[in-house]
Amino acid sequence: MSSEPAPVAEATPPEQSLEPPVKAASSGEAPEHRALVLTGFGGYEKVKVQTRRSGSPGPGELSVRVRACGLNFADVMMRQGLYDRLPSLPFCPGMECAGTVCTVGEEVRDRQVGDKVMILARTGLWQEVVNVPAVHTFLMPEGMSFEEAAALPVNYITAYMILFDFGNLRPNQSVLIHMAAGGVGTAAIQLCKTVENVTIFGTASASKHDSLKESGVAHPIDYRTMDYVEEVRKISPKGVDIVMDPLGGSDTSKAFHLLKPMGKVITYGVANLITGQKKNLMTMAKTWWNQFSINAIQLLHHNKAVCGYDLGNMDEEYELITGVVLKLINLYNEGKIKPKIDSVWSFDQVSLN
Repeated sequence: MSSEPAPVAEATPPEQSLEPPVKAASSGEAPEHRALVLTGFGGYEKVKVQTRRSGSPGPGELSVRVRACGLNFADVMMRQGLYDRLPSLPFCPGMECAGTVCTVGEEVRDRQVGDKVMILARTGLWQEVVNVPAVHTFLMPEGMSFEEAAALPVNYITAYMILFDFGNLRPNQSVLIHMAAGGVGTAAIQLCKTVENVTIFGTASASKHDSLKESGVAHPIDYRTMDYVEEVRKISPKGVDIVMDPLGGSDTSKAFHLLKPMGKVITYGVANLITGQKKNLMTMAKTWWNQFSINAIQLLHHNKAVCGYDLGNMDEEYELITGVVLKLINLYNEGKIKPKIDSVWSFDQVSLN
């Protein structure tokens, strides 16, 4: 299970021209561009570089020359076919990217050619040119790189809404962040530091602990060699106020029982389903068998809350998401958050088997 900050695949390296490296098109035909395409569910060998033609943007849409694409844990689950509502194969994955507007469709009034934008979508963004609804784009702040912009939407929107919209994080509270060295975990740590005196517990492999301490995690826990429930209880016998749960299965039950009264567990993934490059039916059966279940009367007696969050199913909530992004941009401009890029790869460097 990977817990690295968000890697970024560059569609067009910064030193290149914004004009696409494309083949000449016949009269009236859109030029070709490259895309990473999922040709089947499984391992990395199912991702292929192919050429596509984007056409002109429709009403309310923009055509964007992509400069960097984000790669998230959600994309790994998508590659293995573990999400519902996926397009029919073959399709282009990718939930976030950043680039420059090259064409503006009819009915678009708040974007213009040359604008630098970050984009959030359900799929389809791992390509050099994308046509997207303007409401799925957000203007990049001054000084933000394309790589940072491509690593911000999924991780930081997720972390922000979990901590503040569901979690109602306040001063002097405590938070357990699983996969704390990952993309959402890194974002969550930075956002927790914007609130006074928040105690952060974070699970990660031992090699990440020094970095986590430097970033603000008071109590890093090695989930491979320690029982994180016991470790949390040693330091905070009553438990914690918020648990961010991307794991699912039996870990959601552990999260619930680690909560203080009035505490909240927010589940936002089932990372326990991922054990290798391909879908494992035994792992899936075990995870779903151990999935946490509770009824309303039990919640009442425990004085605790269980929340579920899935950014992918909020693709129509334009105003809500835009409001969150504007708050994140303000925090970025204030120097309080900054996406951490694990690595950058061009399309030419994508390893294909």
